[in-house]
This record gives sequence, structure tokens and C-alpha cells, in this order.
Amino acid sequence: MYYIGVDLGTSAVKLLLMDGTGRIVNIVSREYPLYFPHPGWSEQKPEDWWKESKEGIKELVKDVDKSQVAGISFGGQMHGLVILDEEDQVIRPAILWNDGRTGKQTDYLNNVIGKANLSMYTANIAFAGFTAPKILWVKENEPENFARIAKIMLPKDYLAYCLSGAFVSDYSDASGMLLMDVKNKCWSKRMIEICGISEEMLPTLHESYDAVGTLKPEVAKELGLPESCKVVAGAGDNAAAAVGTGTVGDGMCNISLGTSGTIFISSREFGVDSNNALHAFAHADGHYHLMGCMLSAASCNKWWMDQIIRTKDYPAEQKDITKLGENNVFFLPYLMGERSPHNNPDARGTFIGLTMDTTREDMTQAVLEGVAFAIRDSFEIAKSLGIKIERTKICGGGAKSPLWRRMIANILNIKVDRIESEEGPALGGAILAAVACGEFESVEDAAAKIVRVTETIEPEPELVEKYEKQYRKFAQIYPTVKDLFTTLL
Repeated sequence: MYYIGVDLGTSAVKLLLMDGTGRIVNIVSREYPLYFPHPGWSEQKPEDWWKESKEGIKELVKDVDKSQVAGISFGGQMHGLVILDEEDQVIRPAILWNDGRTGKQTDYLNNVIGKANLSMYTANIAFAGFTAPKILWVKENEPENFARIAKIMLPKDYLAYCLSGAFVSDYSDASGMLLMDVKNKCWSKRMIEICGISEEMLPTLHESYDAVGTLKPEVAKELGLPESCKVVAGAGDNAAAAVGTGTVGDGMCNISLGTSGTIFISSREFGVDSNNALHAFAHADGHYHLMGCMLSAASCNKWWMDQIIRTKDYPAEQKDITKLGENNVFFLPYLMGERSPHNNPDARGTFIGLTMDTTREDMTQAVLEGVAFAIRDSFEIAKSLGIKIERTKICGGGAKSPLWRRMIANILNIKVDRIESEEGPALGGAILAAVACGEFESVEDAAAKIVRVTETIEPEPELVEKYEKQYRKFAQIYPTVKDLFTTLL
């Protein structure tokens, strides 16, 4: 049998076809536009996701026996607000996870409703990218659209709805809406009241490996797939990536260098960081996780390469970077504001330390190091909770860079395990589909049989020492300049 994993990303949808042994048979990627109607805003059209996903699935399965495709599941960009009316028409473009427009609403939730109350209701505090502040923004700024809302869903759940007609979400993705009681895995009645919506507007909640329906007959016909093909709830992209890297069970760690950057720590038990600097979410394996999320990671390098120095040859730009731990240039990677641990949508990208002898290589190095330093910010919070992390898996587009992997190992002073497949959310989605179809007993069983470590990058003591000094310098920059950011808006 075959299983499809759909990674609904911010720049493209990546579709992966896996057989019952865990072998990847085919991968297809289809891009769609990203819109920035105002500075700090970020939107996409759900209809574009659906169109490109359909075309991608057709291409994905064109050379296999389509009757053997047993299940489809997802790893999707989190927090996006997708709203439909009573006719199931999309009301407005989706407001994405990296959209910073909700500063006022976020402040209201954190300071009027109160962080302590939010943590009690949802196990988290408000961040600008979360879904609940976006609902309040629409209520305040687009009342005519708010009045039309019949269904509220997350990006990947829109695809599941189009495929099957099932109005559902999973616990891991819903954890990031600030509408769910994470500990008890149910919608928070108090948050529903605060947002002025009804529970009927929200999807039914499931575990990530639950089959929630089968393909609509007309969709099955269009895709050439059997109507019996199961549609499986899926997970938020980071939880799905964790499944795809084998970061399931207790005390495992994964770092993702995608458009956003995350450090993800799995746990069998529910737990909350007392300062809510890390997110406390449900996991796709049926348990829980802590996560630090930065809004711009590999996207910083993409911006630097594509827009500033205008090259697509990423490896060539990195090959002459040799003086690790000795750079005098630092970069704050806050191109879309920042979430963990600063929770500041007004933060902006910043170079500091430039001189007349600064080179192109110095600045490229600073971008890569800045992302790694920012991940360490969240790593330090995890360590302060008594969590001992000695090694991590790594995934995402940025993980393909040997230089970046080496920086991560030495800046965090942990072993970095590279795995055979770095497909992350797409592979995680396919694994969840396989579990739902009975191919494996559990998510942990599937991950143990499918995920293989191919390389371990060890920290180098001399370089660790250099980077420790560099990180201490980096850690002083944001507190020094943060008050300037609001004056730049």
C-alpha cells in the first residue's frame, strides 16, 4: 500500500509518497504566492493551496498503482486563520502564522485578560501569530467578514475539508490557536467567549493518527484515487516534522530549520514553562511537547541570498566561510518580528558590527549564526527548566547545509543527528496516514522502524568555547536595541 504525506508550507506544498515499508517512492513540490498587503502582514489564498495540492497529488501518483493509495495525511503550517461562510466559501485570504498585525489584540489578551488566565485556559500566552488574536482582529477591523463566519479552521484542515468534507482538526495543530485547553485536549469555553465565537464554528478535535473520513467521490475521481482512501487528521508542521525525524516518546529533541525555526522537545507528560516563553502543545504521538519557535530561520538565508546578494547558489556562498566563532558581525534574525522567547512582533532584522573590511562572507556567516544563536535562546530556557538535552535531530531546508549543521552543534554544544530523510513534515504526514491504516501499531513503532540516523555531528571543544563567547555578545544585542524597534514603525 501507499501513503501520501502533504506538507502544506508557506512557500510551497510538498507531497511525499511512501510505501508500507517506509520507503519514499516520490516527492513533488508545487509553489503558490505569498502576499504582503502591508508591512508585517502575511497572507495566502486557501484556494491556491487546494489547487496546487490537487495538481501535486496527480503528479505524485502518476507512475504507481493508484488503487493501492490507502491514506492521506498532513503536516501543515500552524496558526493560520481560515474562515468560511455558510456556503463553504472562503471569506478572506488566510492570515498566516508569521503575520504581525495583531499587536493590539495580543496586548489585550496578555494584559487585560492576563497571561496567568490565558495559561490556565490554554497552557500558553498570546503571541501575534496565534489564531485567537487574529479572530479578534477580524472582529474589530472587518466586522462584515466576522459576521459571515460559519467555520474556523487551520490551513491543513482546509485541505482535509476539501478532500473529505470532514470539519476536523488535530490536538497538536489546535494547540497553537490559543483556543484549546491543551492539558485536557478540548476547546476552552472561556476563550471561545473571549473571542465572541461559538463552539459550532470550531472543528471536531482528533488525535493526529485518527482517520477522519474518506475521499469525496468527485475528488477521488478527479485525483484518480480510490474512494476508500482514508483522510487522516495530521498534525501541525512541527509535530509532523518531529514524527518524520523520530522525535516521539519522552525527552527527544528536534531542531527544524525551515521558513521558521523551532526547537521541539517531546514529553510523555504535560508540562508548562512558568514564564510561557516556550509553547506547551499536544504532540502527534498522542502525548505532549515543549517548543520554542522563531519566525524567520531558513527564510533569513533565502532573503539574504535571493533578495540582497541575488544568487541561487547557496553552497558557493558558504564554501569560503572558515573562521567560525571569530566573526565580528552579528545578525538579529527578526525579519518578521519574533516569537520565542521575546514575543515581540515589532522586532526587526538587524546587522551590527560592520566595518570597512567586512566581507560578503562575514555577512553570510552572520545570517547563519544569528539563526543558530536565536535557537539557542529557546534552548537556554529548556535547560533552565532542568531539561537535559545531549543530542538533537535536525530537519528542514536549512539542515541540508553542512556548515549550518556544524554551527548548530557547536553553538548549542550538543550532538546533531542527521537522518536519512530530511523531508520532515511530509514524511511525518505519510507515517501518520500509515498508522491510521493499520500499517504500524503506533506512531512510536512507525518512527522506530522508518527513521534512520546517517550522520552525527559532534561538538568541537575549541569551537564550542569560541561560540560561547560569541553567544554572550549576541545575547546582549536584543535587550539593548529592542526599544528602538517601535520607533522604526
